[in-house]
Amino acid sequence: MKIFAVLILLIGVVMVAGCGEGGEIIDTVDSVMDDRPVVPSPEPQPPVTRQPDPIPASGGMVRIPAGTFQMGSNAPEAFIDEQPVRTVNVAAFSMDRYEVTNAEYKRFVDANPQWQKGHLRARYHDGDYLKHWNGDRYPSGKANHPVVYVSWYAAREYAEWAGKRLPTEAEWEKAARGGLIGRKYPRGDSIDATSANYGNGVGDTVSVGRYPANGYGLSDMAGNVWEWCSDEYGNIENSRVMRGGSWSSHALDARVSFRGADIPTATSNDVGFRCVR
Repeated sequence: MKIFAVLILLIGVVMVAGCGEGGEIIDTVDSVMDDRPVVPSPEPQPPVTRQPDPIPASGGMVRIPAGTFQMGSNAPEAFIDEQPVRTVNVAAFSMDRYEVTNAEYKRFVDANPQWQKGHLRARYHDGDYLKHWNGDRYPSGKANHPVVYVSWYAAREYAEWAGKRLPTEAEWEKAARGGLIGRKYPRGDSIDATSANYGNGVGDTVSVGRYPANGYGLSDMAGNVWEWCSDEYGNIENSRVMRGGSWSSHALDARVSFRGADIPTATSNDVGFRCVR
């Protein structure tokens, strides 16, 4: 018992000594901290709430620099509405890297039932709106294919919903040229089956981004689908410009200066769009 009591006493002495040493260390730290400037704690911030981005991250947008470019063509194969070549100044803008896909368009119609197949008023389409869809479902395996059978009105409405707009014809052509001067196609003076989906070589749309991008990083500016622009076409009443050619187009139609057009209610299996901001 005496030995046990002595052990207890010795343990107590060691514990007190240890606490004293610990206290000295803490005091030293406190004295250092006391010499530092007092930085107030930041005010607690409420959690950020926002609607989910209506556009999936499928490549985003690319910035097209401001500046002038030569619009149109005087080449022997150019049509009269491509002439004359003129200098056009365009402010900087951003453009979708890819054409709007079926998956992206589905998010729009899911959020806006009035634009779903079978619900859209006749004044905004020709009767074939989203013809290839089964109700509000796009064709299997084509999530990343460009949406087609969309009228100019539908394309414009989607763009506004996404916080964007359709490109002007000048913006589209400047972007399609990719910084090249006087070239026929987005990547130079030639086009073939390795650089674009055109000429009915594939026989249908393909997933966006399958072919090499132009100098600005934009894909499918030639072929795949025609792309609606915001402009009216010349003096033809109630007609809107389309650019870029499609999977079924001749190579001439896929030139950066070629101008297509149709009425704004028209829909087709080779017409889609992309947006700008």
